[in-house]
Amino acid sequence: MANYYLEFEKPIEAIDQHILVLESEVGSTDHSTELTNLKAKRATSLTKIFSGLSRWQRVQLARHPQRPFSLDYIQEISPDFIELHGDRYFGDDAAVICGLGTIDEVKVAFIGQQKGRNTKENLHRNFGMMRPEGYRKALRIMKLAEKFNLPVISLIDTPGAYPGIGAEERGQGEAIAKNLWEMSKLKVPIISVIIGEGASGGALGIGVCDRMLMLENTWYSVISPEGCASILWHDASKAPDAADAMKVIPDDLMNMGICDRIIEEPLGGAHRNSAEMAVILKKVILDELAQLKEIDPDTFLERRIDRYDKMGVYTES
Repeated sequence: MANYYLEFEKPIEAIDQHILVLESEVGSTDHSTELTNLKAKRATSLTKIFSGLSRWQRVQLARHPQRPFSLDYIQEISPDFIELHGDRYFGDDAAVICGLGTIDEVKVAFIGQQKGRNTKENLHRNFGMMRPEGYRKALRIMKLAEKFNLPVISLIDTPGAYPGIGAEERGQGEAIAKNLWEMSKLKVPIISVIIGEGASGGALGIGVCDRMLMLENTWYSVISPEGCASILWHDASKAPDAADAMKVIPDDLMNMGICDRIIEEPLGGAHRNSAEMAVILKKVILDELAQLKEIDPDTFLERRIDRYDKMGVYTES
């Protein structure tokens, strides 16, 4: 059960607290009927709230501090996961988790951007913002996956690549560009899943793929709504308007041919039932891998060229 509530989730907070109080008294008093009624009321309230979310509200959900992160999913769906560290050039980047594991006997390589739950963890993880060594570490693992014929699962959740001076000095732009180039010709299937935020080149640097999936309450765009609002209107408070203008949510991206599949979240969002969300994600990934299994490795480049050629089409008058 959540203990942090976004503004539009506040009507559920009182119900949740009442349920917690009654559940703590189980054994001393029989509250079974009242609990059943409260849970039914909560489900009704959640359905009402979450059936009419705006784009900006979905952006807020994608950033929910209790939302499952990459490592949460990886540990749930691949208990034997082994993390690999370092880019063999400069160092390790804790903003990205890389390694090998199995999903129901299917061997895969994982790459996942990782945020923190508190200030200390976020400083360690750099708020999920990768540096050049992170992109080079990811590429090293992808090349390892290609060598051993393992599909790549990329879990994306970042506000963008780190824009610090040190990152620029170590070749941030070049590292992202090289990943785009190398991923496009990788001879194994790549599945990218937006599990939270998918912002800018920070997301695209591990996002070239054969299938792009998005959890229901996520967003994906060239810039954050606040960044866009600051540029267009010099006012970050107009972020909700920017989110609408940019069309950043999964439904929009499906209509544009960018997203291939929307993964439904548990009622109330992934943060309200992370275990169920992991089960859903595992099933979807296995389904997608089964569909990609029979593709000739020598055709991946052409398929990806064709895929990305269809995006951003324009006509001249």
